[in-house]
Amino acid sequence: KSSLICVYMSEMIMAEVTGAQLIAEALKSQNVEHMFGIVGVPIIEVAMAAQAAGIKYVGMRNEQAACYAASAIGYLTGWPAVCLVVSGPGLIHALGGMANANMNCWPVIVIGGSSDRNQETTGAFQEFPQVEACRLYSKFSARPSSLEMIPAVVEKAVRSSIYGRPGASYIDIAGDMVNAKIDRASVRFVSCCPAPPVSQADSREITQAVRLLKAARRPLIIVGKGAAYARAETEVRELVEVTGIPFLPTPMGKGVLPDDHPNCVAAARSRALLQADVIVLLGARLNWILHFGFPPRFSPHVKIIQVDLCAEELSNNVRAASALLGDIRAVVRQLLETIRSDSWRFPSDSEWWLTLKEKMTANAQISKSLALQSTLPMNYYTAFHHISELLPKDCIIVSEGANTMDIGRTMLLNYLPRHRLDAGTFGTMGVGPGFAIAAAVLEQTQKSTQRVVCIEGDSAFGFSGMEVETICVHNIKLVLFALLINNNGIYSGVDPETWKEMEKMGDMTTIAPPVTLLPEARYEQVMSAFGGRGYLVQTVEELRSALQESLKNTQAPSLLNVLIDPASDRKQQEFPWLTRSNL
Repeated sequence: KSSLICVYMSEMIMAEVTGAQLIAEALKSQNVEHMFGIVGVPIIEVAMAAQAAGIKYVGMRNEQAACYAASAIGYLTGWPAVCLVVSGPGLIHALGGMANANMNCWPVIVIGGSSDRNQETTGAFQEFPQVEACRLYSKFSARPSSLEMIPAVVEKAVRSSIYGRPGASYIDIAGDMVNAKIDRASVRFVSCCPAPPVSQADSREITQAVRLLKAARRPLIIVGKGAAYARAETEVRELVEVTGIPFLPTPMGKGVLPDDHPNCVAAARSRALLQADVIVLLGARLNWILHFGFPPRFSPHVKIIQVDLCAEELSNNVRAASALLGDIRAVVRQLLETIRSDSWRFPSDSEWWLTLKEKMTANAQISKSLALQSTLPMNYYTAFHHISELLPKDCIIVSEGANTMDIGRTMLLNYLPRHRLDAGTFGTMGVGPGFAIAAAVLEQTQKSTQRVVCIEGDSAFGFSGMEVETICVHNIKLVLFALLINNNGIYSGVDPETWKEMEKMGDMTTIAPPVTLLPEARYEQVMSAFGGRGYLVQTVEELRSALQESLKNTQAPSLLNVLIDPASDRKQQEFPWLTRSNL
């Protein structure tokens, strides 16, 4: 009799499950594979349960960086990862990452611990109106009303993050729910949500779009990161090559088609935007990155053919002459089918192509002359010229900073889709380390040998530089963490001699220009402190040697601190009064 009781009790125990286990199992059933975060009361057990369920957990040093990493997984895979944070300040720190994900249209799930339910409104530890706060930064924000509802809420959070325009979802978990137990039989389990439905554009709009293209004298295709997220690279390449139309990638649209493709006119960006009479927008928005579609950067008479999966985005800022609502891959196939019906192709010997090629040649000569300067300290173009010669074509480039990111975008080519991550639509600084960690974790999971190269300015490095320790503690080997382009400041700084003279003048809080940082700071020692390889680089020879050595070393991360001229700047722009909006 006693043995029967023991068997019965064992079965009862096996039938019980904690809130933490429910969260982990629900995430796993939704095919969530990665979690980033910082643990503490009350969500330590959630991270442990996630690992037990087979979810990879990467502990970070700051919640913003953790959320950046999780959102990058969402962009690179099309499926969300989780950012796990503690209550109150932990969640508030993650809001920056949530906002960045929402603005970039990347899926991510944020799970935040919160005060016990029976302590609400009492002034509990780190009590904060988290569900309400997250509604401003997410598509979906909710707290499960009971343990039974956890799987259903997790499924809805995942579905909301990937359906329609992708974005952030927030799940609030009360502290007393984490270790509470429930009979498994009473839980409402939910199967994995299906992939987002695919929709096509109205056939009448397709006909109108093709009619506009055929009538264009100066057509242009703009490839946005929406095309990269949609995995539309095959269809977009076919569209470009069948029509013969020049194309311009947005910053993270780079690589959907290779930057060295003969139809790429990125080197004549300003002229292409200004003189185009018909523009096809493929997953790109007419926001600040594209100067809103307004004059003087665009012709006041330009006709826009807009392809987007979000109806509310159509005709934003500039009325679309043809609005194609649908999945980019499906819509481009529709366009191709109609274009092929009469074998139309834009002539390669047109005046438009001649104009663009002349401008590309002129700009390339200017950049080359800057790149080949032999003066020390190096300028941006010299540093990037030698970096570009040595980087593998299949490496993933993560870039942030002001001039570092802008100039790097033109000097460092991308050849594969989703192989460039930068500050994005929100212009967020500090994203680099999180993005690089996420990309490297994915590559290692897939047993790839592709390197992840994070190229940042010294100012950008300051936001999330301690994530160097995250790379080392988790043995993330594929990261060449930072080619730190160090110009002693934000946009620009001063040389050491000028700094010393300023120190003699009195209180630096009233003397030092707000854009200045400590000259020639030894950032590479941060990597050395945690067991990686640090290099101080001051000459071209040192740069090439350190980069070659770092690329060969796949057993430890490296950081190259590349000192450049504090006064180095971008080449003169065609519209100098709008240079900051040329991001």
